Amino acid sequence: MAPRFRSVALDVDSTLSALEGIDWLAQRRGEAVAAHVERLTRDAMDGKAMLDAVYAERLAMVAPSRDDMAALGEAYVAALVPGAREAITSWQAAGVRVVLVSGGLRPGIEPLASAVGVSHADLHAADLDFAPDGRYAGVDPRQPLATPRGKALVLRVLALPRPLLVVGDGSTDAEARTEADAFCAFTGVVRRDAVVARADFVADDFSAVTRLVLPT
Repeated sequence: MAPRFRSVALDVDSTLSALEGIDWLAQRRGEAVAAHVERLTRDAMDGKAMLDAVYAERLAMVAPSRDDMAALGEAYVAALVPGAREAITSWQAAGVRVVLVSGGLRPGIEPLASAVGVSHADLHAADLDFAPDGRYAGVDPRQPLATPRGKALVLRVLALPRPLLVVGDGSTDAEARTEADAFCAFTGVVRRDAVVARADFVADDFSAVTRLVLPT
């Protein structure tokens, strides 16, 4: 039987991996920074604050270096959600195009993409600037994936084979529904009721997502 969806756009933080990358980085900067950054992340993912209003603020507080990004990459892989790698492999074997679309930080996500068999060309995430010595040198908050509608804008440009399914846990994933055929709220790491209310489907593990993508 042919796949129900020809493409899947998959979120990373709290979907493919159980981490929220920016929160993990903030924990390396002490309790006060961690608490503040976690609140900003929660408000943005719940749709209570605009992502672009908090994106640069969080990064300025954390100021992640190249070494921090390498450590985050290892942490992402260690926190890979059970069944995710196997699910992606099965979708790809059936001819489904799989892309990762994340508001997270590309240098930290690249090892995770490799671990699940998604090429770096199919990874779309936010870029950082680093000084020659590896220190954090800033981020352009105007880049699409630092904005609430960024995932939708990326999907519009990619023009992936349709039907297209978006899978993720946050409000930015729900926003991307406008450029897809369906949105699946992933609740296996965290459940956000405001996001679930906007979903066509809800899945609490990757087996459930596979049943949507590859109907038996």
